[in-house]
Parts: sequence; C-alpha cells; structure tokens
Amino acid sequence: MFNETHLIILSIIFLILFLLIIFVFRKKRSTGEDKGSDLVIELSKTRSGFVNRIGQLLKLRSQLNEEFLGDLEQILIEADIGYVTTSWLMNELRIRIKEKKITQTENIRWEIEDLLRTLLRKDYQTDRGLNFPDTKPIVILFTGVNGVGKTTTIGKLAKKFRDQSKKVLLIAGDTFRAAAGEQLAIWAERSGVMIHKQKSGADPSSVVYDGINLALNQGMDYVLIDTAGRQHTKVNLMKELEKIKRTIKKLIPDAPHETLLVLDATTGQNALTQAERFQAAIGLSGIVICKLDGSAKGGIIIGIKQRLELPVKLIGVGEKPEDLREFEVDKFVDALFVDQKKG
Repeated sequence: MFNETHLIILSIIFLILFLLIIFVFRKKRSTGEDKGSDLVIELSKTRSGFVNRIGQLLKLRSQLNEEFLGDLEQILIEADIGYVTTSWLMNELRIRIKEKKITQTENIRWEIEDLLRTLLRKDYQTDRGLNFPDTKPIVILFTGVNGVGKTTTIGKLAKKFRDQSKKVLLIAGDTFRAAAGEQLAIWAERSGVMIHKQKSGADPSSVVYDGINLALNQGMDYVLIDTAGRQHTKVNLMKELEKIKRTIKKLIPDAPHETLLVLDATTGQNALTQAERFQAAIGLSGIVICKLDGSAKGGIIIGIKQRLELPVKLIGVGEKPEDLREFEVDKFVDALFVDQKKG
C-alpha cells in the first residue's frame, strides 16, 4: 500500500526526470544539433534575394526558352555569385537541359540546386571545417582587411577551443592599431585564454616569434594569430604577412596549419577581390565568411569556391560565440532551397 512517504518519493523521482528532460533539451540546442533549422532563419536574406527570386520567375514562366534563361542569369549575377561563376552555372545548366531534354521551367530549380551541391562539394572531404595534423601547438594565422570581423572570429574560436578544455594562446600580431590588441585582450579574458601582445607599433614578426616560443614552452594546444588589415600600402601589408609566415616556420616548420582569410559577406564581390589578392600573395588554406545572417549576398560563397577553389571553413551567423560554425554544404544548400521544397 502506498503511503505519504511513497508519494513524496515518487514526486521527487518525477521532478528529477522532468529536470533531466529540460537539461537534455537545452544541451541539444547549445551543442548545435538544431543548427540546420537555425540556418534557415539566418540565411533568409540571401534566400529572398536569390532563390526566392528564382521561384518567382518559375511561377511567371512555364516555357523554357532563351528569354527565361536570360532572366535567370540576371538573378544569379545580382545574387553576387559573380559573372564568371554565373557563366559556368548557365553553361552547365544548358548542357543538362539538352541532355535531359528539359522543356518546362519547373524542373530547373532542382538542376540549379544539384549544380550548387556539386560545385560546393568538390574536395568536400578536405573542405569541411578546420583540418589539423596530430601535433601541437596547432597554429592558425588569420588575415583580412580591417572591419571584416577578424578579431571577433579569433575570440569566438578561442572560446570554442577553451570549452573543449584546450590550452589556447592568442597572439596580437596587429600592432598597427592599438584598438586591435585591446579588443583581442577582452576576448582572451572573456574566453579564459592567454594572450601575448606588445606595445603598439612593435614589429609584428617579432611579436609572433616571441608568442610562438611562449606557446611551445607553455605546452599550448592552439595558437591563434591576429594580423593587421591595413598598412600604408597593400604591398607593405602582403610583405608583412609573408614575413610573419616565414617567422612561424622558423620555429614550427609545418606551420601555420591553417591560413584563413576572414571576409565580410555584406561586401559581396569586393570579398572575392580580397580573396584573390590574399591568395596570390600568401596562399590561403580556407575562408571564413562573417555576417552571413545580415547579408543578401551569401552567394559569394559559391563564387569563391568556383573561382579560387578555396574551401569555406567557417561561417559567422550571429554575435554569440556559438554562432561561428563549420560550413556544411548540405545544410547550406538545404537552407537556401527550403521554401522551394515547401512549394
């Protein structure tokens, strides 16, 4: 027979179970298991300026002809995919139309989606996320012009690594702006990681050299290096970056293990120009696209992949540290075409 004591024990058990369910649900959200659905929201501006316009065109035109293809090409160009990449997409699309004998526009959306997946999946095994050897410290060199979100990206990634119980050192290699070092120091304190910096105007390569030595002595797992985004001339900027890379290699021959260019999605085709310039000057291993949630120009990801064959490693879709995420092709394309699938 149940008595009052039994009822109290059962109530406590049910309460514990309820709290566990709440904890698991919140943990699932915080670890990013629902990020696919979040990305649908965060890419809404890109979708409205790109895929939804294609959907509207398909509703207006049922007959597949050159006039339709001309309108489609214009939409792709205006989505900041770029003229060269748009030309490639349109050429591939015409080949598929001929091979599959497509006559109705309703089938075009699936061909476009498949072409984008094919393009973005090229070298997918090496593209997804950051690639690190089994060594330490892992050295990541960040480049990019001022104002794109470089220092913030470093801070967010430092927080991610620290949450994995890794030892992280930030190196303030942007000695050109005093504010850059101060901003990085704030992120270091916020993330609970170490920072190495010197006074404004110090030689960046010297700062990096001392920082790498510190990382080696302290047994750091990750070293994240900030660099200047502006010098008196672009030539000086690139020469300084080349010097920093040589300095790193003196101490760790196979480093930097990643050389990442941080770009602002809202700048559209200007981001592609920046990527071309940095790639030619110092060589890049990948791209970080910031402010993707606030831009209708997310198509720049497609242009960068097709033109430069550079993988997008990380995307920034918000202000919080967890909003810096690995770029995943399927989730990106699914989020773009979600409204079309509903239709």
